Amino acid sequence: MSADKIIQELQSLGDESTKQTLMRHGAREPFFGVKVVDLKKIRKRIKTDHQLALDLYATGNSDAMYLAGMIVDDHRMTKTNLRKWAREAYWSMIGEYTVPGVAAGGSHGWSLGLEWIEHKQEGIQACGWSTLSAVLAVKPDDELDFEKIEELLNRIESTIHDQLNRVRYAMNSFVISVGAYVASMSKNAIQIAAAIGKVHVSMGDTACKVPDAVGYIKKIEQRGSIGEKRKTAKC
Repeated sequence: MSADKIIQELQSLGDESTKQTLMRHGAREPFFGVKVVDLKKIRKRIKTDHQLALDLYATGNSDAMYLAGMIVDDHRMTKTNLRKWAREAYWSMIGEYTVPGVAAGGSHGWSLGLEWIEHKQEGIQACGWSTLSAVLAVKPDDELDFEKIEELLNRIESTIHDQLNRVRYAMNSFVISVGAYVASMSKNAIQIAAAIGKVHVSMGDTACKVPDAVGYIKKIEQRGSIGEKRKTAKC
């Protein structure tokens, strides 16, 4: 299966309502507005095709880029590949979900996440924090650097309100991820979240809201799900 054939299929699946919704969130032409449920059907058929994923991502078409993250072989992604994907992730759906999910599924997620949060560009910084969050969601606790996580929480507490827009959102999500996926640090995450208070993020012309970190973690606690890991960080 070639990237050109997949692009033709994606075009046939385009939905104008979905397209307009995604554009309000930051997507831009050229793309078709394919529903995620339809992308998942293609993934189920293709399963994993590493080269096809690289070719699709390189098109710059948001639908193709999202699908690429679904079918790529995470373990074959090099740091060079992942850095390229992070640079080319021009909006939050790709930069804060697709790239982090792939990075966390391989062996470079933590180191690249720490690298990206120091970047000057807002999108790459947000991608970095989202990648670190994704790592916490899937990696066993005995593979995590607790000292570094605590350092990052303290950094967020003291700097989050001074950060760029999407970075604030991704930092808030990191606090939630610590509270949700790292049981021994959950109470600490709640304390940090309470100290931070409300996080203001411009969500554009959308109805999306910034999750309340304290409330979010406590709901997970009430379900008895604190510390439960995910099989994959991909959506």
